Amino acid sequence: MTKRHVHYERAFEHYLRANRLPYVAIDEARKTLLPESAALDALKSFDFLVYARDRRLIVDVKGRRYRGGRRFENWVTRDDVESLTTWEAMLGDGFEAAFVFIYALDAQPPDALFECTISHGDVWYALREATLRHYMPCMRRRSDRWLTVDVPTASFASISRPLHLEPPV
Repeated sequence: MTKRHVHYERAFEHYLRANRLPYVAIDEARKTLLPESAALDALKSFDFLVYARDRRLIVDVKGRRYRGGRRFENWVTRDDVESLTTWEAMLGDGFEAAFVFIYALDAQPPDALFECTISHGDVWYALREATLRHYMPCMRRRSDRWLTVDVPTASFASISRPLHLEPPV
């Protein structure tokens, strides 16, 4: 397992390993191997390349705390969106960019509340995926100060889905 400092990323990596999904954990330092360009120097790295049965995902993990109710925080920075868009174009056909929102829960959730949950360490997590191509048309400005965007609750419910990835055959 890669040395990860963020518990959300460690939980996601645990999910990948438990489901026998091939992946590459991205090391920010390796970005220096890209061709020289001022635009690439500012490009934010994503977290994982995941090879599932029918998909190759460029994953940016977004950890959030679930506070209950119907609201799933799904904000990202505009830089997250722009960088994932660039990575998707650079990696080419067959790669799909996605945000994987991992919600830390206060306790083990009831079975019917979430479709995809994992336990890692002493924390329960719910995992939802929103592809970049579905996220972008629904996003709205959240904060000019922090340069963030999000998707309204009703739209997020329709564009996101529980994370279910199957290993390649």
